[in-house]
Amino acid sequence: MYVVVVYDVEESRVAKVCKYLRRFLHWVQNSAFEGELTEAQLERVKIGLQKLIDKDHDSVYVYVVPRKELISRDVLGQTKSLSGPVIE
Repeated sequence: MYVVVVYDVEESRVAKVCKYLRRFLHWVQNSAFEGELTEAQLERVKIGLQKLIDKDHDSVYVYVVPRKELISRDVLGQTKSLSGPVIE
């Protein structure tokens, strides 16, 4: 499945969340990641994020699409270089 994760977390946690998500997904924009994950990997990502964020102050949105081909993306302005994930 194709997953898009966007987040808004307090500054003290931004680097930790970013570093964690880079292990699984491609960084496409500040606070935005996307890529292919299995159901097990997605659950692992969600559990890890729940441990990193403060649920009273932070928010993370996870969008799941069955197939990447169903997504159409238009980039306005500069395209950030995609960083590849390091899946364990």
